[in-house]
Amino acid sequence: MATLSGRKFEIVQTLVQTAPDKAVSMLERALAEAGDEGPLGSVRRLVEAEIADRRLRGLVLQSVAPLFGDRGDGATPGFPPRALGLLWRALKADAAGEIARAARAADEAEGETKGGVDGGRDLRAAIEGLLTLAAGGVRGRTSPEFEAVSTACDVARPDGAETLARYLDLAPVASRAIARLAEWIAHPGGDTAAAARVAHRDAVDLADDAGPRFFHMLAAHLPHRWMVMRIISAVMDKPTERYLADSELADFGEGVLGDVDRLLGKLATLDLASGAQAGCAAAQQLESAVQQIVEVESSVELTREHGWGKRIVGQRTAIAGMVAGRLREAETAVQAALPNQQARGARGRGAVNLTAAPNPTALAKATALLAFAEGSRSSMNPGGFTAVRGKAMERLGEWLNQYADEALEMLRHDRPADLASARAVLAAVADLTGFVQGEKAAELIRRRAAVSVQPNDPEGLIAATG
Repeated sequence: MATLSGRKFEIVQTLVQTAPDKAVSMLERALAEAGDEGPLGSVRRLVEAEIADRRLRGLVLQSVAPLFGDRGDGATPGFPPRALGLLWRALKADAAGEIARAARAADEAEGETKGGVDGGRDLRAAIEGLLTLAAGGVRGRTSPEFEAVSTACDVARPDGAETLARYLDLAPVASRAIARLAEWIAHPGGDTAAAARVAHRDAVDLADDAGPRFFHMLAAHLPHRWMVMRIISAVMDKPTERYLADSELADFGEGVLGDVDRLLGKLATLDLASGAQAGCAAAQQLESAVQQIVEVESSVELTREHGWGKRIVGQRTAIAGMVAGRLREAETAVQAALPNQQARGARGRGAVNLTAAPNPTALAKATALLAFAEGSRSSMNPGGFTAVRGKAMERLGEWLNQYADEALEMLRHDRPADLASARAVLAAVADLTGFVQGEKAAELIRRRAAVSVQPNDPEGLIAATG
C-alpha cells in the first residue's frame, strides 16, 4: 500500500512538530490501532517519533523549560517560548551524538528503575553535558541554529542571550536541587536545610552573582513563586528583615509583598454583578494574599515598627477591614435580594413576599458576596478574622432560617397565586443558605418546600425547588 509522498510527508511532519503536546497525545491515541503500512502507518510512526523526541527534550531541558514564557507572577525571566524549541533544535543539529547518548541513557535508566535499581547516573551526566554545550552555543552563537536562539532572546529582552547562557551555566547544579525541591518545601529545616545550603553554595561557586538566578530557577518549578521564601530562609537560617533586605535576594521579599498589595487592590474592586464566580475568585485572591503574608512572617525575622514588618501589619489591617466590610455588605445584600413586604404594625420589619421574584441584579450581588464569605473560611484563622466572620455568618444563617420558616408557613396556610414567583424565591433562599450553612441545610429547605405543597402540585414546585 502506498505511503505518503515526500511533499505530503513534510507537511504532516511540520503540523505534528508544531502541534501542542495535548494534540500530539490525542493523535497517538487515535492512531494506536493503525498498521505499519500505508499513509496512516507513516503518520503513526511520525507521531511516535515526535512523542519520543519531546519526552527526551523534557528530560534534557527540564531545569530551564519553565524559564521560557511568563506565568505572570515574576517567577521567570520571561525568555520567549519559541526559543525553547529553537534551543532543542540547535542541540540536535550541533550535538547529535550527545543527544543519541542521552536517549540511550534514558532508556537504560527506565529499565533499571523498573528492575528495582536506582539508575540514572549516566542520564544525569549526559543531560549536564548537553546543558553545558547549550550554554556555550548560546553565548558563542556557534551555529545558525544557536544564532537563532540568541537572537530571539535578545529581541525579547536586553542582553537576553547572555542571560540565558548564565542560566544554562547554572542548570546542572539547579537540576540536582530541583529533584529535591518537593522534599525541601514539605519538610524545611534539619537535613533538608543543610542540603539546600550546599546546593546554594555550589551555585555561587560557579559565579558570585548566581544566587538570585539559582532561586529564580527553583521558584519557576514551584506552584507559587512565594514558596521559594521557604528555601531562602533555610539557606540564610531565617534571616532578619534588615539582613535580607540589604542582600541580593531582597527582590524576592519585595516581590511577595508587592503581590499582596496587588491582590488587595483587586479585592477592593469585586465585580458583584458576576455572581458566585466572582465571589469564589475573590476568595482565592484573599487566600493567596494571606498565604504570602504568613510565608514571609515564617521565613524572616520581622519587627512591627519598621520595614517589611510594619508593611505587613498594614496589610493585615487592610485585609481584616476589607473582609469585615464585605461581610456587612453581604448581610444587607441578602435582605435586599429576597422579596419583602411591609408588615402591618411591624414598625419597619419586613415580611416574606412570595408574589414577586427576586431581582436578578440584587440576587447576583448577594450571591457574589456570600460566595466570597464562604470561600474565606480557609483564610480566617491565618488572616485573623475568625470571630468577625463567625458572627456575620451566624447572623446571616439566622436571618435566612427565619425567612425560610416564614415562607414555608405561608405555603402551608396561604398558598400563593403566583407559583412561578414562589418557586424563584424558594430556590433563591435555598441557594443562599447553601453558601452560609452548607448544602445539607439548603437541601433541607428544598425538601420542606416539597412537603409543604404535596400532594397537589400541578405547577411543579417540588421539582423547581429540588
